[in-house]
Amino acid sequence: MAPMPFPEEQREILLDIAWQSIRHGLQHGTALKVQPEQFAPPLCDPGASFVTLHIGGQLRGCIGSLEAFRPLVSDVAANAYAAAFRDPRFVAVTQAELADLSLDISVLGKPQPLTFASEQDLLAQIRPGIDGLILEENGKRGTFLPTVWESLPDPRQFLQHLKLKAGLPPHHWSDAIRVWRYTTECFG
Repeated sequence: MAPMPFPEEQREILLDIAWQSIRHGLQHGTALKVQPEQFAPPLCDPGASFVTLHIGGQLRGCIGSLEAFRPLVSDVAANAYAAAFRDPRFVAVTQAELADLSLDISVLGKPQPLTFASEQDLLAQIRPGIDGLILEENGKRGTFLPTVWESLPDPRQFLQHLKLKAGLPPHHWSDAIRVWRYTTECFG
């Protein structure tokens, strides 16, 4: 199920919260605490988001939630802070980098399980440029947002890289692999 489109005003609110949370993190070392009850639905409703940071077109941090377990405004604030200061692939964002930082928010639709009989069957069901995927096997899990299709447009390569991200060999296959698809609304 795809997330409902957000009006421009709500997009601006979420982007502002993300930026405020990063600035708050630089000043206080914690994420911005938002009051969800001050916002209208769907911003105060449970929502899952990813916040992606770039500098000069290069990834600078990306953290998110795959499942809606807290109000969307709180999720965005927490993930913006985590993308800037807790992504284990990068050192924390500095005040000097703030002016060069760009930010995107992806709001996730509810993940839908895929049923497949083989890797080829799975590949035939994947919708390039549309689907984000969650792949899981025996406690190992990875996800790629739909925006990853821009750098990995071939479904087989997309799936191989997703397996690597989940800690599995790229050509690994077993009947224990489970996959969910989701769509996102991305803005920034």
